[in-house]
Amino acid sequence: MFELDQFPPLSLLILSLLLVLLVNKILSPSQSSSYVLPKSYPLVGSFLAFRKHQKDFLQWIASILNSSPSSTFVLKRPLGEQQIFTSNPANVECILKTHFSIYQKGNSFTLALQDLLGHGIFNSNGHEWKFQRQVASHEFNTKSLRKFVDHVVDTELKDRLIPILSNAAKHRTVLDLQDILKRFAFDNICMLAFGYDPECLAPSLPEAPFAAAFEEAVQISSQRLRSFFPFTWKIQRLLDIGSERKLRIAVSQVREFARTLVKRKKMELADYEGNSLPESNLDLLSRFLASGHVDEHFVTDIVISFILAGRDTTSAALTGFFWLLSKNPRAEEEILKEITPKRNGGGCNTEQQQSVFDEVRHLLYTHASLCESMRLYPPVPVDDKEAIADDVLPDGTVVKKGTRVAYHPYAMGRSEKLWGKDWPNYRPERWLERETTAPNWAAAEGEVEEGKWKFIQRDPFSKWAFLQMKRVVAAVLSRFRVVPLVADDFEPVFVPNLTTTMKGGFPVRIEERMTSI
Repeated sequence: MFELDQFPPLSLLILSLLLVLLVNKILSPSQSSSYVLPKSYPLVGSFLAFRKHQKDFLQWIASILNSSPSSTFVLKRPLGEQQIFTSNPANVECILKTHFSIYQKGNSFTLALQDLLGHGIFNSNGHEWKFQRQVASHEFNTKSLRKFVDHVVDTELKDRLIPILSNAAKHRTVLDLQDILKRFAFDNICMLAFGYDPECLAPSLPEAPFAAAFEEAVQISSQRLRSFFPFTWKIQRLLDIGSERKLRIAVSQVREFARTLVKRKKMELADYEGNSLPESNLDLLSRFLASGHVDEHFVTDIVISFILAGRDTTSAALTGFFWLLSKNPRAEEEILKEITPKRNGGGCNTEQQQSVFDEVRHLLYTHASLCESMRLYPPVPVDDKEAIADDVLPDGTVVKKGTRVAYHPYAMGRSEKLWGKDWPNYRPERWLERETTAPNWAAAEGEVEEGKWKFIQRDPFSKWAFLQMKRVVAAVLSRFRVVPLVADDFEPVFVPNLTTTMKGGFPVRIEERMTSI
């Protein structure tokens, strides 16, 4: 067994923590439910406050930020380290734009996620990040890939999601809609990324080993990132015990599966050397390999990153959306009015109708409704950076080199300063205004009439993720009502892993509309 006296710094830290816990228990009066700036103690920093709010850490930090005059505060971490949290828009612009080169994914971030993501786009910096982004952007802007995405999403909707919802409505089956949306997104991203269909959304809703391993790896990697004492998971990894042993096994399964697909895809593409890719090989992996990016480790890393992005963010956004829409029937009615003429196709048969993307391209109120749901329940509620040089944020906060700096979309979406006193209300109209005259492009296409919605100072049409989500919303709401099976006073708790998940799932009953749109 290890003895504490063999590790003096660790022994001192633990003894100090025990002493602070004892003194705090004896001397501190009972805390009120109001949030205050966390107290800090020698050596352990604000660990006591962190420990108290482990289950509502996201909401706790948001409350502190929204009560701070500058929407910024400094959390004291162990051994004198500090972490800056901010929801100040000027600070966020500085971090993500003005001084972007200073704020990178630091060692604490990259080390926590390296086993799963390697050097993929979501775990890299500088030239490595820029190169991957440029390659991915080029591939995602090709017409052939758009056509492939068009086909994959539409097929998954028609052949799997809609039949499952229809069967649940017919037999009054309770579904976990969050699980269904994750399966839908996972099938989609695997087809787009690998050209592989895991069939997670098959009628029997099977448990795919790759999907289960990926889910566990994401959860444990997120726990690493949230740990107040990172040395604890590092010791577990060294000894190969506890959650770290589970992570090692899960990551091994994920990466071995991905490597197998990469090798198989290389063999497939060898037959088409010098020729254009057939329609069955238009996935992202085929495109990377065919364009000369043959390093197996690099390709595996970037594809795993895209699975994370395509699966978890989309399903998280749609889960929050359907929850909020169920509580706001007026917004649902407005969406139904908007999708009716689009779904009717102007009297054309299926072959004559538009691309499924073009079908939802101009669903502005639906787009605003998704924006509004992500304001309240952002798929990525907090993003962590590390300063590689000294800096001063626009609100005057001094940032020393090596300091962790986190901007907080969850707090920003719930800020009275930014959204007014009605910030708790789900109101898609806050993203829109009524048109008095049709813009030139709309008049040319003959699609916009007097008095329709338009976006305020932004063009929403270029976001592919939104186009996919609007396609799902239009397909589902045109035929079904989603009815949550929860108490009237139920308020969902969203757990902040790498992306948010609704704690306990999202149990719903599906009801078929009397007349499908």
